Amino acid sequence: MFRFVARRLIWAVPTLMIVTFLVYVAIRIGTNPVASYLRSNQRASQANIDEYIESNGLYEGFGGYIKGYFKWLGGFVTGDWPNSIKGNREVWPNLKDALGNSVRLAGIGAALGIIVGCTFGVFAALRPGSLRDGTVNTTALVMLSIPPFVSAVILQMVFAVYTRRWWPDATWLHFPTSGVYPPGNRGFNLSAMIEHLTLPVIVVAIQSVAVYTRYMRASLLDVLNSDYLRTARSKGINERRVLVRHAMRNAMLPIVTLAAIDFGLLFGGLIITENIFEYPGMGRFFLNAYGNGDFPELMPWMVIVVLAVIMFNLLADMSYAFLDPRIRL
Repeated sequence: MFRFVARRLIWAVPTLMIVTFLVYVAIRIGTNPVASYLRSNQRASQANIDEYIESNGLYEGFGGYIKGYFKWLGGFVTGDWPNSIKGNREVWPNLKDALGNSVRLAGIGAALGIIVGCTFGVFAALRPGSLRDGTVNTTALVMLSIPPFVSAVILQMVFAVYTRRWWPDATWLHFPTSGVYPPGNRGFNLSAMIEHLTLPVIVVAIQSVAVYTRYMRASLLDVLNSDYLRTARSKGINERRVLVRHAMRNAMLPIVTLAAIDFGLLFGGLIITENIFEYPGMGRFFLNAYGNGDFPELMPWMVIVVLAVIMFNLLADMSYAFLDPRIRL
């Protein structure tokens, strides 16, 4: 196990460098950082422009791209990050807040999706072809067919508009539709945070529940019909133990793979959901940075997303050996 993890971590370094170099080139071509700087600083002198180009390593030509990438990489690793184009502010404080907000939203939504979805999937798989199986399947298909921007708008209309109009005194049914805290809030406020998280979390969970329900049902049905489970039952092992100790562990393998990919990508933020709810997470951070062509903000964002995908895939591989001892890493 240790050798496998060490080998994967060693390979993660060149993988991260290759991917971030391609992203570096794509961002420079797609956003033109110098033009973005001039749009945000129209009175900048030539000396200011030259200083900006030098500090960000925005050299021309293919060789300039390579030289500029390694200049950026050296500054990124040592913590010498250039300031953002718009506002000339430090990148890390805003990026750190956005990352924390996205991890909170995506983590809660994904955890609910996995727990509820797997529960419904098991519930349906134990009685294939029955009424409850059909009901669960149909419900999951309907939930999967609802785009996030549709469910987000519906929830906002119902719990932020109509409930206030129909039941003005039922404050427990009224939810805010934007931000992390109400305007003017200072310091940590758990109840206000929960109120602002409720609707976005439901939007994230709707898609997750539907996906994990269908995956868990299909995976468990495949395992329940296997020979080793029939052998376990013929030995007189309790059905509950057969399900929990044998069937579930093997059925969880594709779920672990899906969850690892999901969690890795969720670090990049839920762009649609965060934009609709004006939630200051990684998705909204990316939209603002890309809209401004803000190269110093886009590159650290990309590194965090790529690193999260690599690390969560490594955790998925390590989980396989625990769930199925036949797998040797």
